[in-house]
Amino acid sequence: MRKNKNNLPIWNTRIKKNSTNLFKKIGGSLSIDKRLYKEDIEASTVHVEMLFKQKIINFKIKSKIIWGLNRIKNEIVKKKFIFNDKLEDIHMNIESRLFELIGEDAGHIHTARSRNDQVVTDFKIWLRKANKEIIKNIDSINKNILKKAEKNIQTIMPGFTHLKNAQPVSFSHYLMAYLEMFNRDKKRFENNLDSINENPLGVAALTGTSFKIDRFYTTKRLGFKKPTRNSIDTVSDRDFVIDFLYSCSVCAVHISRIAEEFIIWNSDAFKLITLNDKIVTGSSIMPQKKNPDPLEYLRGKTGFVFGNLFSMLTTLKGLPLSYFKDLQDDKEIVFTSFDQLKNSLIILNDVFKNFSPNKKRMIELAESGYITATDLADYMVRELNYPFRKAYLQTAKIINYAEKNKKKLSELSMKEINKIEQELTSDVLKVFDLKRSVNSKVSYGGTSFENIKKMILSYKRK
Repeated sequence: MRKNKNNLPIWNTRIKKNSTNLFKKIGGSLSIDKRLYKEDIEASTVHVEMLFKQKIINFKIKSKIIWGLNRIKNEIVKKKFIFNDKLEDIHMNIESRLFELIGEDAGHIHTARSRNDQVVTDFKIWLRKANKEIIKNIDSINKNILKKAEKNIQTIMPGFTHLKNAQPVSFSHYLMAYLEMFNRDKKRFENNLDSINENPLGVAALTGTSFKIDRFYTTKRLGFKKPTRNSIDTVSDRDFVIDFLYSCSVCAVHISRIAEEFIIWNSDAFKLITLNDKIVTGSSIMPQKKNPDPLEYLRGKTGFVFGNLFSMLTTLKGLPLSYFKDLQDDKEIVFTSFDQLKNSLIILNDVFKNFSPNKKRMIELAESGYITATDLADYMVRELNYPFRKAYLQTAKIINYAEKNKKKLSELSMKEINKIEQELTSDVLKVFDLKRSVNSKVSYGGTSFENIKKMILSYKRK
């Protein structure tokens, strides 16, 4: 390998004519993949140590290369490194600078390695860190959900189906539903850590190498579980990218759902929650407005994350084996999805810290819409031994009467109730109490206060 004196691409000996300016602009990926510099230097260092261990290079060359890589890392960290767009990507920028620092011996760094396995290795190491960072952010959100839930166990609100009042629930129980969603998201990102746990380094361009390298050594040093088993699949595989993008998309769905819910609850029509001034914006023309812009941002950006998943799936759907330039886009897609999801999680965390339930309004809304109707039907099944369908029909008749006479169920007299169902006694009136209704849902996973306390305690222990 010759020294790259003119800062030209390494293949310049073979390719005599310069690329067009447009291709240089669109073919390079330096602006995107420069954020892989730490991973590239880490993997290159381990690769060189393996080459020495296997007696492919000597101690002097190994030491010079590692010294040079550490010098480059410090230059980049201290913003003293000069990036050269002519060198296409971060990998060639680092290698070119290594030539400048230590001379011809820098050429040994690429022995038994291709950019194909080099890139995938760097990318997997970066994704391992990215998954862990997302998990950390999800944990932070879950802790804040638990804090808010613990303070609102006995806060009663209407539960909705079709956005219509359905049955009374604890506000804490409602919040804990989102904790379940985010826990599933967390598991998906944890599963991703398994799917990227195979080491690509050492498969070279697509066939492996004739050098007697030790892939198990680099696997252990780089924190992977095992080396990949097929060299062709290794350089063409982007399933781990799809897994990450899918996990981001599902998590974004959950963020969008709660954002939408909070937008509705904060509206003047519902007034179920109040947003702190820290998480609202004003209007340019209407002085009275306090708009939930951060929540709308969370809802709107979800489509952006979806688009990245679809882009990657479309790139891969007709791609033959093994490596093609098409795959270069994977890093930009992943980086932007990661950045967007991370920002969304941070914003949502701020939302959880800066809203409060309007408890009085929640009760007012819960007292409308006849939401203890199911309790009445259940009562007839238990106390009168009615089939549920008969109890349902009798309850519907009582509701029709109350609605016609513009009364709540709790405002009906026993005389009025007995006109429809003679077997009922005054004991039935207790089922119209909202708190009693909530507390009666004792089945596992139900909204009773005791269930919620146990579930909160269980999550806090975790």
